[in-house]
Amino acid sequence: MSDSIGRLYRAVSAARDLDPAASRTARLFQRGPAKMAKKLAEEAIEVVIDALSGKPDAVVRESADLLYNLIVLWAQAGVKPEDVWREMERRERLLGIAEKLPKGPVPKNAPVPVVRRRIVALESRLRKRQP
Repeated sequence: MSDSIGRLYRAVSAARDLDPAASRTARLFQRGPAKMAKKLAEEAIEVVIDALSGKPDAVVRESADLLYNLIVLWAQAGVKPEDVWREMERRERLLGIAEKLPKGPVPKNAPVPVVRRRIVALESRLRKRQP
């Protein structure tokens, strides 16, 4: 899968400077990050609607559109697929593959599971070790 994402990223990056009249990707770059973000959000909503409607074939098609628009936004933002893979690997080391890190420090009095508190403490220790 990461190979497919890498190929898509390279194709999107190569299309960035093509003629916007001939390339949908070049047109998105020309219209800027706000338009890219809007397209990404639209595709995400379409995936959700199709999933809730029980349409797996439509979810597949819309998911491909969602990934394309995500890659366009990554390229605009200067984010490479490897950057995302590194973050996913870091999270997997901390939590396991399917978990998500807390957005910020957890207040001491918050009713948070012990595991989450330990993760925040571990992240803090890791940050202190980094130069």
